[in-house]
Amino acid sequence: MDDGEKDTLLLFLEAQRASVLAIIDGLDTAALTTTVLPSGWTPLGLIEHLGHAERHWFQEIATGSAEPLPWSDDPEPLTTTRPPSTVLAFYRAQCERSNAVLAALPLSQRPRRRHPGPLGEEVTDLRRIVLHMIEETARHAGHLDVVRELLDGRTGLGPR
Repeated sequence: MDDGEKDTLLLFLEAQRASVLAIIDGLDTAALTTTVLPSGWTPLGLIEHLGHAERHWFQEIATGSAEPLPWSDDPEPLTTTRPPSTVLAFYRAQCERSNAVLAALPLSQRPRRRHPGPLGEEVTDLRRIVLHMIEETARHAGHLDVVRELLDGRTGLGPR
């Protein structure tokens, strides 16, 4: 019954994911690992963070379990020591797993686990998980837009 809504939500989530990847397209490893803002994050670190967010919300929270990470967490948030190919493969794999969870469960499905803090109280079903990930991905796409402009002056990047 919620297939039309699921399709719409997935369309918006996929558009934001595509924007993230389009914004960083063409950046070399040096640019992807450059800190531009005082907070110290790197574009590649932010992509890895988005992969962790996909994994956390769709696997850990929605289904109650997640495949083990291939590495331990980095001590510095939103940075990474891994090469771009590894991080991008991780992000894409987490998005695919998220899509599989979304396909398998109804939007009304209650999460198996609870996210800590106030946000956990707001996330009452899979629908809200998807909406949160749309917001999270869009927010970070905006961050990447700004950093891309600072790195090489390019603006208006996104999926065609």
